[in-house]
Amino acid sequence: MTTVSQHRIERDKLLILAAICLSALVLPLSFTGGAVATPAIGRDLGGSPVALTWITNAFMLSFGSLLMAAGALADVYGRKRLFAFGMLLFTGASIAQSLAPSVFWLDALRAIQGVAGAAALASGSAALAQEFEGHARTRAYSMLGTTFGIGLAFGPLLAGALIEAFNWRAIFVFTALIGVIAMVFGLPRMRETRDPQASGLDWPGTVTFSTMLALFTFGIIQAPESGWGSLLVVGLLAASALLLALFVIIEMRVERPMLDLTLFRFPRFIGVQMLPIGTCYCYIVLVVMLPLRFIGVEGLSEIEAGLLLLALSAPMLVVPMLAASLTRYVSAGLLSGGGFLIAAVGLHWLSLYNVGEPKFALVVPMVLIGIGSGLPWGLMDGLSISVVPKERAGMAAGIFGTVRVAGEGIALASVAAILASLLHSDLSSAVQAVAGSADAALIAETAHRVTTGDMAHAINRVPGLANERLVQGYASAFQYLLHILTIITLVSAAVVLGLLSGKRAVTEPQEAAA
Repeated sequence: MTTVSQHRIERDKLLILAAICLSALVLPLSFTGGAVATPAIGRDLGGSPVALTWITNAFMLSFGSLLMAAGALADVYGRKRLFAFGMLLFTGASIAQSLAPSVFWLDALRAIQGVAGAAALASGSAALAQEFEGHARTRAYSMLGTTFGIGLAFGPLLAGALIEAFNWRAIFVFTALIGVIAMVFGLPRMRETRDPQASGLDWPGTVTFSTMLALFTFGIIQAPESGWGSLLVVGLLAASALLLALFVIIEMRVERPMLDLTLFRFPRFIGVQMLPIGTCYCYIVLVVMLPLRFIGVEGLSEIEAGLLLLALSAPMLVVPMLAASLTRYVSAGLLSGGGFLIAAVGLHWLSLYNVGEPKFALVVPMVLIGIGSGLPWGLMDGLSISVVPKERAGMAAGIFGTVRVAGEGIALASVAAILASLLHSDLSSAVQAVAGSADAALIAETAHRVTTGDMAHAINRVPGLANERLVQGYASAFQYLLHILTIITLVSAAVVLGLLSGKRAVTEPQEAAA
């Protein structure tokens, strides 16, 4: 092979890597951008509180529940083919979202965008393994992880700048543009690869798992408006529980299950699953809830909120890599548990801040949360495959990825529902003390609107409830929510330290992958 040909091959590989990283970049941008844009979308299109909540959750739900299924389809039908399908669908959905006439259509398109994102990420990640080998493969996956960190860190700021310069629709135009660039650079150079040993998709498991997640999330989101004891909510949660039981039965009986549940016999594997759950509740939920608070309730502009959120997300650019280096001296379990303890301190400190106080008081606690979350974030991928027998590493990584992404959607839905319920209780007491009685449904809707950042349609709706009291109630509910998140984070630290800190489990190549 001539030097010129070798140079061309290396250049094509770098362009493929750049294209797949761009496709990965639009996923956190879509996630954080939707959260920052929700207050502006509410002001422009209206919509019920439940519909506004689905702007973020529809994307996360479809993305998380179909990620493993997309990987199986890529093995069967070809990584390049599924990547092209995913990016074309993602780009088309983004353009359609920029033209959405109502929140209903926006929610539907966000769900479609999540399906496309799962197809693009699963196939793109698999394609990288075919293009690179050895240390080059490690660097390629490290670059992919760094791209995710960049998207999370700067997504809110970029979304805020686009909203201020144009409007919320510009966010989706921008993600469509990135999708087009990724396809132009990547598709002509990618090779089509398949897994000749692939057995196809576990359709019964995929359908029951996805439907279970959808019903459970819908039930949690609907609860603040309909009431936790309503027939609709109880029915949705009961149906999701039945589907979960059916899913477990299916996975224990099929020959090639989507999720090999026997891995949960390993205590250290259970401890690893607590890592994404803990980071969801101490970090991911704040990436969504804080912009809604800063913009919708405290009146900051989108770009001001984006700048402030850098204190939370910027540590993710540095700390994960630092954590991987520290595993030479300290066990990964001990580092991860210590990170949760640091994040818990930051969460408690953040709960001491009140609406209207100087914003610089938020910086230090948000930095602590970012640092604490970044320690397990940089180690959990490697840990997920180091705590099980080597021959089962692929399935372990698949289960971990599903828990990680699906857990984010469930965490977002549950935290939003808890906040709305806390505010509903506070406002009901306030109205009863002033007016003696009030429309319970109206109070529930008002509380739900405030938690979604739709303050414009929440003020002056409940007779006898001053706007100042509404903001005060929100601040009190958010403070209580932070106490709950602190407790969850401390429990995560205890489980991780108890199950993972006993011995060093990450081998050299796994450290590099982390």
